[in-house]
Amino acid sequence: MPSAVVLMNCEVGSETDIVNSVCAVEGVEKAYLVYGVYDVVAIITSSTMEGLEGTLMTKVRTLPGVKGTMTLMISRECKVD
Repeated sequence: MPSAVVLMNCEVGSETDIVNSVCAVEGVEKAYLVYGVYDVVAIITSSTMEGLEGTLMTKVRTLPGVKGTMTLMISRECKVD
């Protein structure tokens, strides 16, 4: 199942609204409000690569207040007990 970590830069003051909006997007497993170079981090999954691309391009990157994103495709997951 294709998954990605999406790092987002937001307009100042829009971070809380964006993390709440991201949480409502289908396919978003988790979303975090963070401090540092990026403002919001989301974990997104889909059953297909095309679905993942569609979620990123049409539902996440187009949210009002999102200035830019960096997408990290997950190649392997290691479960910790």
